[in-house]
Amino acid sequence: MSAIFNFQSLLTVILLLICTCAYLRALAPSLLDRNKTGLLGIFWKCARIGERKSPWVACCCIIMAFSILFLQ
Repeated sequence: MSAIFNFQSLLTVILLLICTCAYLRALAPSLLDRNKTGLLGIFWKCARIGERKSPWVACCCIIMAFSILFLQ
């Protein structure tokens, strides 16, 4: 089943996208900062969410890991 049709898989993909973009922006800020608008602006926005909401994102990662490891 595709990640688009399975809600838990979709949440996992979004969470991984946010964490990956925040990590890439920490390594190379100029890579994401030059694309603030348009289609590639989605990655910049995900990086901002990961930076500003990091306690919430970390909590979601822990909950998602627990559900994947023990509930599936």
